[in-house]
Amino acid sequence: MDIDSPLPLLGGLSPAQFMRRHWQKKPLLVRQAIPGFSAPVSRPALFDLAARDDVESRLITHDPAKGWSLRHGPVQRRALPPLSRRAWTLLVQGVDLHDEAAHQLMQAFRFLPDARLDDLMISYASDGGGVGPHFDSYDVFLLQASGRREWRIGRQKDLTLREGLPLKVLENFEPEQSWVLEPGDMLYLPPRYAHDGVAVGGDCMTYSIGLRSPAAQELALDLITRIAEAGEDDDEPRNAGASGRRYGDAAQLPVTAPASIPAALQGFAREAVRAALSADDTIDCALGESLTEPKLNVWFDEGEAPRPGQGLRLDRRTRMLYDERHVFINGESYRAAGRDATLMRRLADRRVLSAAEFARASADAQALVGDWCEAGWVHAD
Repeated sequence: MDIDSPLPLLGGLSPAQFMRRHWQKKPLLVRQAIPGFSAPVSRPALFDLAARDDVESRLITHDPAKGWSLRHGPVQRRALPPLSRRAWTLLVQGVDLHDEAAHQLMQAFRFLPDARLDDLMISYASDGGGVGPHFDSYDVFLLQASGRREWRIGRQKDLTLREGLPLKVLENFEPEQSWVLEPGDMLYLPPRYAHDGVAVGGDCMTYSIGLRSPAAQELALDLITRIAEAGEDDDEPRNAGASGRRYGDAAQLPVTAPASIPAALQGFAREAVRAALSADDTIDCALGESLTEPKLNVWFDEGEAPRPGQGLRLDRRTRMLYDERHVFINGESYRAAGRDATLMRRLADRRVLSAAEFARASADAQALVGDWCEAGWVHAD
């Protein structure tokens, strides 16, 4: 993608201009971001997805007398309210994992790092349907797919939430701007920008392209856990001088306060933790594996190794990333260098690799990719 060329998706801004002017700074409304847009996922297909065990879905209803209600899926078609009933919303998460057209739509946003792109959620709403005024902790692109939706937004300072609700609804929402979006229109919102979207006239579908924004504590806990598990799985400690050493206290004297933790043991523990987290390479591996780990509801069908003369295509559910020394795919990491590294990076960036390009890979790399194909992560074309 040419990051300096204007894109209709961004209202005539180039990706470079958008990132400089709007990304995590201020909203952007784009009329006809995708001219003549027609929803690639029909209403019946969306309802079928919501009924599946391997798809995350939620049904939200709002009644002036009864208030808000939330039901987690699977949601069978017979459990959905009539289309004519007001103020209900069906949310279906990760549609790009299950529908090829939705997956292809996500590719238009790859001026952003794959490590930050999360998924495509579809919100179907009857007239007056919505999820209440709220804010997200991540960036989001709201693409109107069918029907009309009114969006009210504001730079909310008071983030107090209403108590006793199954949803995170702002107590004192103060909108500053409002628009009604038609099919093909799109609204970008930075993190923590309050917004409230209400369907106008029913049969409303909005596609939300959400971004990953891990919390520091959550990410640190995940990485530390992965590093610890990797150390347990190693046949030999990676650093026998640190992780392989055991605590010893040959100079320990008899104690009169047996419940007191020895200072030497505290020092040993501090040193062990610092040593485990001191290697950047170890942290980088854990991060790459974490970012490519498939979601819990994702699994792959077994495939076949490629034959001579075939190219490669990543499965739409496969997450593949790389750094200067590694290639990461679906939660696993591999050292990569030289020509093989160049080819694997090209596969990750383009999500396809021609037969001629794949033929230049080493025998070891071809065997590894063959394993990925048999696991269903990559497909031979």
